[in-house]
Amino acid sequence: MNSHSPSRRPGIFGHPVLTATIVLAALVGAGAGSVAGAQRDSATAAPVWHAPDKAAVSATSAAAREKPVTDKPATGGTITLSATGDIMMSKAPVRMPPRDGAGFFDAVRADLKSDLVMGNLEQPLTDDTGTTKCGPTSGPNCFAYRSPPSYARHLVEGGFDLVNTANNHAKDFGVAGYRNTRAALDAAGVRYTGAQDEITVVTVNGIKVAVVGFSPYAGANNMLDLDHTRQVIGQAAARADLVVVQVHMGAEGPTMQHVKPGNETFYGENRGDPIAFSHTAIDAGADLVVGHSPHVLRAMEFYRGRLIAYSLGNFAGGGNTLSNDGVLKYGGILRVTLAADGSYQGGSFRSTYLNGMGLPIRDTATERGRALVAELTAADFPQTGAKIADDGSITPSA
Repeated sequence: MNSHSPSRRPGIFGHPVLTATIVLAALVGAGAGSVAGAQRDSATAAPVWHAPDKAAVSATSAAAREKPVTDKPATGGTITLSATGDIMMSKAPVRMPPRDGAGFFDAVRADLKSDLVMGNLEQPLTDDTGTTKCGPTSGPNCFAYRSPPSYARHLVEGGFDLVNTANNHAKDFGVAGYRNTRAALDAAGVRYTGAQDEITVVTVNGIKVAVVGFSPYAGANNMLDLDHTRQVIGQAAARADLVVVQVHMGAEGPTMQHVKPGNETFYGENRGDPIAFSHTAIDAGADLVVGHSPHVLRAMEFYRGRLIAYSLGNFAGGGNTLSNDGVLKYGGILRVTLAADGSYQGGSFRSTYLNGMGLPIRDTATERGRALVAELTAADFPQTGAKIADDGSITPSA
């Protein structure tokens, strides 16, 4: 049993690899979107928390379902997870990657490989079904992105097992586009999380892992509501051995590398208090918090023995949908090994960057991303920050 989460049930070992997704509320609300640098949305109001519209729940998601995820063999009482920051694969139909995305993740596939590979999918996978959020009166700072549904295969080829959809671009083409995304992921065998009250449980190596996505946008688990955060994570902890939180939080841009106490705002939107949210999530039973949204790398902290990565930066921006200027080009792959009781067994950070076409490339020459995370961690969390060694290994502070 997890020592910091008394509601956690004992581990269940020896079972085949399974997944269960529970959808208890609606897939509603577009949420204003934005991309770091010059690409920003024109939303001026703080996100509004809407009551669920059960009629809008995707037909592709049953109230509960279980089916195989992978055939990865059991390796004992631990699990190694890898996670990335923001992923966009194109801006169809005008900005597309070379060869229609073939080999999109080839340069990083070996470094992504782990028991459970996760990423933040920050765009819908849809054709032109649905209405773009950027209408005639939206202004020049509204951006809507999508990739064809067929691009789900690139995620599979890259090794992704699960993606987060709790972010400000998931509904760029409305509820219809979001439904199409989930249908495309279902067809490809990629799991997802991020809808309001959605808890996605994946069993790997006999260990049940609940992954829950949060953001400040309607239709997702609301990171601005800490009571709701405690409730959802408590439910997840009761269903699984481990709880991983994916969270879209914090203001954007090259000047937003540092983590500070208090709420962060961006173009009038309340993007939450990253420290308060992350600590609340761990207090409620989370074993790992993976952050994204600022489009830059941020510090890493250990809180009650659990790792918080405040932002993993830009990972993929096919068709140059994400800026690769300056610090915006750097991201990385976080690898963490956890025991079934949630205890941290080790981790590492592997630097990446966006090339001229927005594809992710492993940065073995300079490891600039690793250096940035180490510098930011030392500055922002001198007492509780993670120690990031020259080889990329991550350990708690003494």
